[in-house]
Amino acid sequence: AMQKLIKACVLALIFSENVVALITSPYRSKFITGTLNAGLKTAKTTKQSTQSSNLVMMPIGVPKVAYRLPGAPSADWVDIYNRLYRERIIFLGQEIDDEMANQIIGVLLYLDNENSSKPIYMYVNCPGGSVIAGLAIYDTMQHIKSEVITINTGMAASMASFLLAAGAKGKRMALPHSRVMIHQPMGGAQGQAEDIKVEATQIMRIRDNIVKMYSMMTGRTQEEITVALDRDNFMSAQAALEFGLIDKIIELRKE
Repeated sequence: AMQKLIKACVLALIFSENVVALITSPYRSKFITGTLNAGLKTAKTTKQSTQSSNLVMMPIGVPKVAYRLPGAPSADWVDIYNRLYRERIIFLGQEIDDEMANQIIGVLLYLDNENSSKPIYMYVNCPGGSVIAGLAIYDTMQHIKSEVITINTGMAASMASFLLAAGAKGKRMALPHSRVMIHQPMGGAQGQAEDIKVEATQIMRIRDNIVKMYSMMTGRTQEEITVALDRDNFMSAQAALEFGLIDKIIELRKE
């Protein structure tokens, strides 16, 4: 029993020495500082989370603005483009494809049904895209009763230049430093020889239709349009005005 007691005392002494060595070691301050910092960070995080829960921040991503729907108790963050739709403003600002065309067609039909006596404003800054999708937007613009005012704000290229020229007569506008690019339809096909022949025939038919519609919108002859569309044809706002693609250049306000 005495030997067991002596062993227990020796073990206790060794353990106490190790603990003292740990506390008095160079890591003591780091250990204590780390513990305090962890406690402070936890308290700070808790405080920040409590404050953030009381704040309604604008979501990051697509720009959003605060808007209160009629009858709603408070405002909510809505997509800035959806907000502008309520003011009858549409942005044509990305490559024209079937999905984007369907969205614009839906907005055009809704705004026309809501009030056909007010105009719809279409701002264009677009590199072009699918001819078929663009023609679907064009047909809808001609179908609805509301007049569509088009404004070129940057680059209206390819099919976008066609939609720019398709706006209401006398109300097709452009900013002074905007540009327009027109050219003939492009396409490609592969497969059997007959299939390629059919695709080529369709592309030529589309080109002829585009030439006729450009001629009606600009007042120029089909021969002039054919020559102008032969290659990429870049125009300044003034050149587009002279060609007949727009009716007016918006003057910037002078200080």
